[in-house]
Amino acid sequence: MMKINVHYFLVLVVLLSFLLGVGCTENGNDSSIAVEQQYRTVVDSRGVVVQVPADIERVATVSDGFVEGVMAAIGVQDTLVGVGSSCLQRNFNYTYETVGGETYVYEDGMNPVTYLNPWIMDLPLFVSSGSAINYETLASLEPDVVIVRAGSCSLRYVEDETTRKSIETIESLGIPLIVLHSPNCYDSPDMSTISDEINIIGQVFGKENETGIIADYLEEQVKFVSEKTQDVQDEDKPEVLIFGASPKARGNGGAGQVFGLDTIESFFIQDIVDANNAFQEEGYFKTVSSEHLLALNPDVIVLCTASGYHPPLELYEAPYYQNLQEMDAIKNRKVVALPWSPCNCAKRLEYPIDVMVIATGTYPELFEDVELDEWLLEFYQQVYGVDLETAKELRSAQWMDWTVEECPTCP
Repeated sequence: MMKINVHYFLVLVVLLSFLLGVGCTENGNDSSIAVEQQYRTVVDSRGVVVQVPADIERVATVSDGFVEGVMAAIGVQDTLVGVGSSCLQRNFNYTYETVGGETYVYEDGMNPVTYLNPWIMDLPLFVSSGSAINYETLASLEPDVVIVRAGSCSLRYVEDETTRKSIETIESLGIPLIVLHSPNCYDSPDMSTISDEINIIGQVFGKENETGIIADYLEEQVKFVSEKTQDVQDEDKPEVLIFGASPKARGNGGAGQVFGLDTIESFFIQDIVDANNAFQEEGYFKTVSSEHLLALNPDVIVLCTASGYHPPLELYEAPYYQNLQEMDAIKNRKVVALPWSPCNCAKRLEYPIDVMVIATGTYPELFEDVELDEWLLEFYQQVYGVDLETAKELRSAQWMDWTVEECPTCP
């Protein structure tokens, strides 16, 4: 009798243990599901797995406009509570005088995301001159997540000790940190990495479909250019020079700055547009003399942001460039300008504009079906979801009105 009771007792114990075990397992699953509902898992450009809140209300960024631009494009810019780039909080003005004494004024140039969201100018700035992050200010913002783009002007070099320490310190604050790598963080430029960055941001906010559409559109614009120029024969490829008409370079005895073979700009020229970089050396923003420029004598000159905005008019008519008027590109009126891009250390959402400007300026006969001024409006509408009038305002904010035939500053 005692054995039977013991037997039943043991059976009861086993059953009870099993039931308790099932209960614990079910509760554990409920707990896991609850955690999953509260957080999203994101793998950033480093390959680091980061848990971010599913409901993000406060975001701090270290970027020159790329991260913020993607956020605006997918409609989550209102979560921004602090920024790490002063270029997002400025509008710019420049004045040029021609040899004939005419004055041209360029006003209110700014980053597209700032133009669309002027309140960004009033957000706390937690990065001072250079790349010094004020961690106390950053922590006081109580962000749900911090998104950092290595390669931006604030954290320019991914392997730099300052960049590594900045990332480590932010992580030590216990704030979820997403690190993106811009194309210039890689040995070989590949603009598909920008798509990767865009899609990581989409994962952070649970907006993968939206960012996928944007990334695909940007790649389609570049593919359109590449396919049109792929059959150009080597002997027919023009010499194209990206030129920064920098006043700082002139102040140091040079004429301006150029971009060598190891730059994204050269990748645009040679690998996408299928032309030749006129500057067949290495170097980024390398200062050159007037004599050097005359010797290079490119067929096409593409003006970029370089310590200020530089329209085609400046190279044609500024007094300090009259000694370059014998260059073929100037004589043949083959000078174009990239959009105003302050702090352009790493390419942003507008990178297809750079590609299209270079392409249409280099091969106008291949791109007769592209009206650059109209293409720009479509681009802004597609990327930022704005109406036609706002797209025109964005074109003006990036000082691309030289593309409009009736524009008074057109060459």
